[in-house]
Amino acid sequence: MIHPTAIINKEAEIENGVDIGPYSIIEENVRIRKGTNLIGHVVVQGRTEIGENCTISPFASIGGPPQDTTYKDDDTELVIGDNNIIKEYVTINRGTQHGGGITKVGDDNFIMAYVHIAHDCHVGNNIIMANCATLAGHVEVDDFVIFAGLCAVHQFCRIGKYAFISGITGVPMDVPPFMIAAGSRAKLYGLNVVGLERHNFTKEDIRKLKKAYKIIFRSSLPLSTSIKLIQQELEGEHIDELIAFIMASQRGICR
Repeated sequence: MIHPTAIINKEAEIENGVDIGPYSIIEENVRIRKGTNLIGHVVVQGRTEIGENCTISPFASIGGPPQDTTYKDDDTELVIGDNNIIKEYVTINRGTQHGGGITKVGDDNFIMAYVHIAHDCHVGNNIIMANCATLAGHVEVDDFVIFAGLCAVHQFCRIGKYAFISGITGVPMDVPPFMIAAGSRAKLYGLNVVGLERHNFTKEDIRKLKKAYKIIFRSSLPLSTSIKLIQQELEGEHIDELIAFIMASQRGICR
């Protein structure tokens, strides 16, 4: 169903089963897949693809040009996956040429009011972003991360799987997977035990990750020594993922 007040460019590709509510604006090069509902007053711009069964609330601005002074009307993209809930006043921008040309949002995410996802961000699946959470450009977010309200992530940072970012937190460096980060300049406050239990991590998995956390972040050992010690004493896919994330960090990690 398409409301008669909606303005839809004839070049836009709207699949069957899409609902577009009143006063929405859909520009050319937009593709919206079946089952998605734009409730009303939604603007979708640029080369933007929105997946199946998404719900987008009023006054969201999707696929707008990046807030980047080097952007010169380049042909860049935004790709949003399936089953996402995008609430009021959310802004998600297209990519930039120097940042890879694409912003990506995965599947099954809950993006609450006033969230901003900037250019060239790569956001995974099953992520919750509470009101006013903000990602600067080029941020990478792995699956199952939770952002509490009014937090902000610096450009080029990475957030690992199952991390929890507390409210009113500024994240200037990478947050390793499985951790809780909080503070005006984020510090780590232990393992996200509640989140891991909710996702059926075993007691043994959590025990190993707690031990790894203590060795890396609560001992006086150099980071390289801590990593070697963990590799000698602990095994498992989650331990391997934690080590790989830390070793791949370019900005450094929150401590």
